[in-house]
Amino acid sequence: MVSVPCSHCSRECSAEFFGTYLLVLFGAGSVIISTIIKGFEAIVFVAGIFAGTVMLNILLLGKRSGAHINPAVTIAHALSRKTQNDLILPYLIFQGLGAMSAALTLRLFFLNRSVFPADLGSTELAQGVHPIYGIVIEAIGAFLLCSAALTASFYVRRPLSQAVLVGGTLFLLILMFGPLTGASFNPARSVGPAFWSWHWSGEYVYLIGPLMGAIFAALLFKAIGQQKRDVTNETDQCG
Repeated sequence: MVSVPCSHCSRECSAEFFGTYLLVLFGAGSVIISTIIKGFEAIVFVAGIFAGTVMLNILLLGKRSGAHINPAVTIAHALSRKTQNDLILPYLIFQGLGAMSAALTLRLFFLNRSVFPADLGSTELAQGVHPIYGIVIEAIGAFLLCSAALTASFYVRRPLSQAVLVGGTLFLLILMFGPLTGASFNPARSVGPAFWSWHWSGEYVYLIGPLMGAIFAALLFKAIGQQKRDVTNETDQCG
């Protein structure tokens, strides 16, 4: 049985909690601030804050927990056999707790406001975007983000290069999809602000989409890994 909090993974869980806390605090906070910025600069600002926070987390916490800070990334790593089975549930729980704590911090900051700015940075579909399209967009974004995270974990050794790969991917994804869905690709990032602002509009989009994207990314990497093993075995047999 996995105990939560678990004594043997407190270091990893604390890193996931703190990393997700920073991501939601600064990321959702940037969404709130962006309401006073006009035009394309607003989405660039939000994308930069999210990407920068992810890069910082990878550099500071990557060696501790892998700096998943995203349930979708954890699921993709788990299905790709990159994360130990007994860490999966604790990671998901502490990512959720980190996101909820960050959103609570934002709510306390705006405690005297009758209406929370931008619903505490909650994600929501743009007008005219059907929920099915939203799920597809979130799935595509999560697939690309999880693929970048898996590539960084499997094939990139330098932490700075890992940070640039994952953070840069998220930056571009937010620029592309932010105006349509808010570009979450992260269930914890969406649920935290939604809970404390009680803004649940289309929240299932941000649960189903990233989960689908994570599964597809893991299946792709398992297929690539199997193909490489097959090629290696054929080479060895020929030799």
